[in-house]
Amino acid sequence: MTRNIFIATAEPYSGKSIVALGLVHMLLSKAQKIGYFKPIINYDPEVEQDAHIETVINHFGLPIRYEDTFVYTQQEALRLVEAGLQGEIIDKIISQYKKLEESYDFTVIEGSDFLGQGTAFQFDANVTIAKNLGAPVIIVVSGEGKTVEHLISSMRTIKRNFQVRDVQVLAVIANKVQAAQLEEIDTFNLSQQQDQTIYAAIPEDRNLKSPTMKEVQEILGAKLMFGGQQLYNQAHYSIMGAMQVPNFLNHIKDNVLIVTPGDRADIILTALQANISANYPKIAGIVLTGGFEPEEPVIRLMEGLETVVPIIAVKEGSFYTATMIGNIKSRITPDNTEKILLAIEAFREHVDVKALDEKIVTFKPEGITPHMFQYQLVKWAGNKKQHIVLPEGNDERILRATARLIQQDIVDLTLLGDAGEITASVKRLDIGLDLSRIRIINPAESEFYPEYVNTFYELRKNKNVQLEMARDLMTDVSYFGTMMVYKGHADGMVSGAVHTTMHTIRPALQFIKTKPGVSVVSSVFFMCLPDRVSVFGDCAVNPNPTADELAEIAISSAESSQRFGIEPRVAMLSYSSGTSGEGIDVEKVRKATEIVKQKRPDLKVEGPIQYDAAVDPLVGKQKLPGSEVAGRASVLIFPDLNTGNNTYKAVQRETGALAIGPMLQGLNKPVNDLSRGCTVEDIFNTVVITAIQSQS
Repeated sequence: MTRNIFIATAEPYSGKSIVALGLVHMLLSKAQKIGYFKPIINYDPEVEQDAHIETVINHFGLPIRYEDTFVYTQQEALRLVEAGLQGEIIDKIISQYKKLEESYDFTVIEGSDFLGQGTAFQFDANVTIAKNLGAPVIIVVSGEGKTVEHLISSMRTIKRNFQVRDVQVLAVIANKVQAAQLEEIDTFNLSQQQDQTIYAAIPEDRNLKSPTMKEVQEILGAKLMFGGQQLYNQAHYSIMGAMQVPNFLNHIKDNVLIVTPGDRADIILTALQANISANYPKIAGIVLTGGFEPEEPVIRLMEGLETVVPIIAVKEGSFYTATMIGNIKSRITPDNTEKILLAIEAFREHVDVKALDEKIVTFKPEGITPHMFQYQLVKWAGNKKQHIVLPEGNDERILRATARLIQQDIVDLTLLGDAGEITASVKRLDIGLDLSRIRIINPAESEFYPEYVNTFYELRKNKNVQLEMARDLMTDVSYFGTMMVYKGHADGMVSGAVHTTMHTIRPALQFIKTKPGVSVVSSVFFMCLPDRVSVFGDCAVNPNPTADELAEIAISSAESSQRFGIEPRVAMLSYSSGTSGEGIDVEKVRKATEIVKQKRPDLKVEGPIQYDAAVDPLVGKQKLPGSEVAGRASVLIFPDLNTGNNTYKAVQRETGALAIGPMLQGLNKPVNDLSRGCTVEDIFNTVVITAIQSQS
């Protein structure tokens, strides 16, 4: 079952609040603690609080503080976008949402209102946020001012725009539909049922659409003269009171708002008399314009009436005031219980609540986005802090990554190298690293040096390693760091920013060795593509694995995938798909696939399969129809190092993907290698995944 749902639109004033209120009301019958989250709000909360958020929280008494329900104002988000910091926006939203998620059984997420600037940004942000939070979507489309054809086109377009980004749409709700259009819209909705999306149409309700006199007063900045007890009267219409009384009376309708100059005592008194007459409809209120107010005798007369409709006064002229009133978009506010209950009832009556509830219960998010993956990695690593050793302690990139890791309190760290040199580098480079929070060890001067020398000698003396050779090797930072891991003085090691891959992993192969039942040390990269995370293996260690070794690499990679929250669907890559190709290379992949199926029948595996058939749903369906993996592969196993290494670098460069790794798999304890061209981000991520590996 999903633990969240995202309410989205692509236009202002669509009526999302009706869906939000109805949805929270529905969910409260299923769960005790409901959270509410609107990542980007319209205005600075010190200037104006968001009416949607206030209404939902206050009416249902949700146990959440207003300040915890949002992350950015629209202006703050736009400034970050202009600075090219979209990733920072998503990371902060994920972080804030995850804090909420831990405290609530279910969280309703509300998208942007599409007010003001940045409409294109707002829509893209809604799609991106929903995807990164793993939230299914309810789309709300307004029917106001649209033909049937326009409304249907809008419903299709916004749904398609979410689906092409792999965001699942649970329901599409057409709101504010004209009564004359309902039958056609309902017919269209019925015709769409085969795509498993719930469709609904909520008719326009004048009682929800019309502003209250309180809203009119606030928006006009009007002075209240009479009728404060009836400010929740709704104004369904407005008319200009500038004609003779007999003609004026002919224009009075139920819940009409009368706009008239303040010196027209005849219109004012006629309106008040009509309001109490059994022969005329109820009046919503009166707006007095032009800065005029009734003369004292008229005021005294009104004061003596038992009930007086709201009468408010403005300085502006009648035409301007009437135009302002016509542009008012009514909102459901916390103090208007009548509208709140109407909204909940409209949702319950016109949306198939039972079907929606079943969709929510059975929804399972597929895949994981790069931002969510990185957030999850840091969270996992910090849940159970591990001690990682970094042998290349004087490298600037290592020092900057160390500062970031320590600042976020993710791991405990030991740097190998000369303490004086490292301290001088931190000062010279102006790196904000608190040296009191890390250990710095010079191998040759360490208290553990003699013990490590003897241990290494005992482990390798049958390989012709002499004691003097052991002393020499144990001054090498890679050997010393690996021995720290072997002896349990560190939980894992990350190296390779300066040293070669072989220099980094040779000590691990010599005495940490492989896990029971594993004969091949291999590697994977976590490829953070724009909209998903895939596992690529082996792209760093084994030049030309045999079929048995390839099968073992696939199984290890699937286990790594699962360990890091990615459902493994394994594609054994080759230059042909299925039974179409022949040759030594493709036969090796075919044999490896069979071995995987025999050893791990629980794994979803397909091979041989081409890259495009593995990752593209359309190609996968054409080449291997019915396959559980084709078009949806999350673990891609390359037949040799040449193919794997070139492919991961090509994908990384051409798509801008972040490649986290290589992460070595198969060793008894985690040791991971960096590229000599690595960035601070690469080091940070590799330390984090090493910490997670060492937890198990």
